[in-house]
Amino acid sequence: MSKIYRIIYTIFVWPVRILFRIHVVNGEKMPKTGGCIVCANHTSMLDVLILSAGLGRQIRYMAKKELFKIPLLKGLITILGAYPVDRGGADAASIRRTVSMIGNGELIGIFPQGTRHPGVDPATTEIKPGVGMITWHAKAMVVPAYIRAKGNRVRFFRKTELVLGDPIPFEQFAFEKGGRAEYVTASEKIFSEICALGGYKRALPAKKYVAEETE
Repeated sequence: MSKIYRIIYTIFVWPVRILFRIHVVNGEKMPKTGGCIVCANHTSMLDVLILSAGLGRQIRYMAKKELFKIPLLKGLITILGAYPVDRGGADAASIRRTVSMIGNGELIGIFPQGTRHPGVDPATTEIKPGVGMITWHAKAMVVPAYIRAKGNRVRFFRKTELVLGDPIPFEQFAFEKGGRAEYVTASEKIFSEICALGGYKRALPAKKYVAEETE
């Protein structure tokens, strides 16, 4: 952790854990050091706080660049480890930065769904292939995580479980040469593991991506 992040973390970790009644399941599965990716379902803006308070490591996140145009918010999210990405296009610079941070031993948080889906079965939602692409380029290990709350909605003073799964070594993705099809396959593997942690079963492969690959 950076010095300033450690100070903020020390002040706020227990209030956050109490406020959301956070209970971590299988916490020992999270590597204490070393660069890797943690991937989770996405139901709320509060998911970032849940992961940060539950894992005990500083997590870096890509955040849409528009947020960095708001002066006070820019300072806050930068301190918390966020960095900008252009979600409207292929932001090669942000991807290279992410790969570099993983190589330098940092923990990167990614939500494969790309946007929040409160109150729905996550297995029915679409996901983005970006996590597969970053995994390929970084040769990274991925830790699946499920944020479990009643009705798939994180709320104050209601129990929230952070369930961690077995880390997926890079070799298990069986990449051959990269490319969109392999990125999609890797992303689907990761997200199916996430859904399983929450008791949901995701159908594989996602029909939308299969259609796109054959067009």
